[in-house]
Amino acid sequence: MISVLVVEDEEITAEANRIYVERVPGFEVAGVVRSGGEALRFLRATPVDLILLDLYLPDMHGLEVIRAVRAAGLLCDVIAITSARDLAMVRSAVSLGISQYLLKPFTFTALHEKLERYARFRQDAGQIIGQGDVDRVLGTLRGTSRLPKGMQQDTLDAVAAELSAAGEGMSAQALGTAAGMSRVTARRYLEYLVEIGSAVRLPRYGGVGRPELLYRMTPRS
Repeated sequence: MISVLVVEDEEITAEANRIYVERVPGFEVAGVVRSGGEALRFLRATPVDLILLDLYLPDMHGLEVIRAVRAAGLLCDVIAITSARDLAMVRSAVSLGISQYLLKPFTFTALHEKLERYARFRQDAGQIIGQGDVDRVLGTLRGTSRLPKGMQQDTLDAVAAELSAAGEGMSAQALGTAAGMSRVTARRYLEYLVEIGSAVRLPRYGGVGRPELLYRMTPRS
């Protein structure tokens, strides 16, 4: 069994996360804590395999928690859970060794996919013989193996979350501004979501000239 510590300051959300984790075969919740300080005290006494970590905690930022965990030599992986859609935050999280990044609000299906990917990563992380093994194992964890060259799963997740929150749809320019990326990059990710059936294009008429293209997540997404 993979043991999980849930770190979340909102009581209802913490309970939902606990229930979600325990619905996934092979995972068990070792504890639920409401602050960074509680998390560090728990981890010193009870090692776990994985931390489900909210980044906005009442006493310290989640990234500070990870720095303290690494400084203490505690061996555990982290899935960051946050409402932050700043790509600079994503880069900081990745630089600290956070395994995956999940944006709020999320569904059970989204968390289930992350946990299953992590479980496969642990299964595959045996002897590394060559570069192909390294690429395969990291691709399992990050979910990058199926994406077109140059695209990252974390960025795709951020774009999808931003588009889902928009409801009625967004242009590539608006999404790029909101997510902190160029219009060209935003359009590339949006077109990929259309290609895989997760989003649709909608023309918006109003001004003179060609209609503006909006993108909207499909209901099943």
